[in-house]
Amino acid sequence: MPVDPNASIEVSAYQWVPPTAVGYVKDMRVRWALEEIGLPYRERLFGGAGGEKSAEHLADQPFGQVPVFREAGLSLFESGAILLHIGEKDERLLPRDEAGRARAISWTFAALNSIEPFVQMLFMIRFVADGTDWQQAGLDAIRPFARMRLGQLASALGEREWLEDRFTIGDLLMVDVLRAVPEMELVAEHPNLAAYLERGTARPAFQAAMAAQLEAFERHAPIAA
Repeated sequence: MPVDPNASIEVSAYQWVPPTAVGYVKDMRVRWALEEIGLPYRERLFGGAGGEKSAEHLADQPFGQVPVFREAGLSLFESGAILLHIGEKDERLLPRDEAGRARAISWTFAALNSIEPFVQMLFMIRFVADGTDWQQAGLDAIRPFARMRLGQLASALGEREWLEDRFTIGDLLMVDVLRAVPEMELVAEHPNLAAYLERGTARPAFQAAMAAQLEAFERHAPIAA
């Protein structure tokens, strides 16, 4: 489903990010969810990921981040909240039975609260702290906790295809978190987790969302001097 400039849903994204962030900006999660249920959306592109944020940007996202989701007078920020909102639109993302819905939401929060913080800490130390005299000590301190969490996730997944009996926003968010692990060998230690990640990123909706995000970056790539 291509991006539609006339769509009623609007998703904000950056038009430029550093090379290490290309393909990993969190509007990807929202694009992916919309692709899964066939809802068209238009883009609103802000400038680069760094630097001072405009008043317009901060009015919609107080932390100056992306994505922002707009629809019919509603403006939402934070990818988890946006995914819950989109999930309410279609049972393909969020089951309608009470137990299934609650479990999917639990996994959504688990991805954000139990797995992603350690992934982000590893990323920050590896790339933001590159060259500092405390980088290696920081990695050594955080890596055992990341490894523990991934091991616990692998145990919970077991031999199932998805975290529950079908794909939900919990899986969408968990896969997007896992693919950003900066030391992928930590995922590879668990063959079931590596296969889960491969299944998720092989979904046609993921591939379409990735193509759309990359196309926006390519369209606004800085011209080399």
